[in-house]
Amino acid sequence: MALVPLAAEPIAHIGAFPITNAMVNAWVVTVFFVVVAFMVSRRKQLVPTGISNVVEGTVEILSNEIEKVAGSRKKARQFFPLIATIFLVVLANNWLGLIPGTGTIGIYGLMHGEVELIPLLRPAGSDLNFTLAIAVTAVLFSHFAGVRAVGLVDYFSKFVNVKGIFKSIKHGPMAIVTAVIEFGVGLIEIIGEFAKTLSLSLRLFGNVFAGEILMTVMLGLVSYVVPIPFMFLEILVGIVQATVFAMLTLVYLVIATTPHGEHKEDHA
Repeated sequence: MALVPLAAEPIAHIGAFPITNAMVNAWVVTVFFVVVAFMVSRRKQLVPTGISNVVEGTVEILSNEIEKVAGSRKKARQFFPLIATIFLVVLANNWLGLIPGTGTIGIYGLMHGEVELIPLLRPAGSDLNFTLAIAVTAVLFSHFAGVRAVGLVDYFSKFVNVKGIFKSIKHGPMAIVTAVIEFGVGLIEIIGEFAKTLSLSLRLFGNVFAGEILMTVMLGLVSYVVPIPFMFLEILVGIVQATVFAMLTLVYLVIATTPHGEHKEDHA
């Protein structure tokens, strides 16, 4: 019984660029959503039916949940494309890994000095490159949205508040000490931005990868009936992880687009 390797396995190369099975999994999900979007866009109806009805219901549910966290319809509409995309892509990639054949159907090739079965599909979430790419995108977009909402100087002043130190000189020693402390806190905030990226990526990667190992072990021990409850557990984990990733991204966006003064008022 071979356990899931930590790194995604390459199944082909374009020049020196490797095409991994996790990448193929992500492409399958991407093509699926492109096809669905194309079909829905061609079937515009006043009263939606079939797949259009499913898509409209999904959009409405996601929109309502995003508005609850964002606190306003304007922000919900602004953040909806990114948050909905992250949620649906992560969820679909998690669930695609539960389809029979994923991890078992593949080609034989030389791996680690031995001929082994290289699966054609592997859950994209079990590849750290995938989760890190989404986390970097989410954090960078939150900074972009923050700069756009409150301005470049005001936004980055919460990280490097040099302007506050100079302004505090005319207010006495205590004001200077406070400004220096705020400057130090801003430096910690910079470290926190890197921590956000690592937290988002490692949380998703760890849960999906652990689920892959669990399913591999259970299917290796007992092939029938017994793994079914664990598959339902993985379905639930897929929903939870997609929700957590999307909601944390939304929280980062809401915080980034709130003026610095409002944070102080809320805290008070």
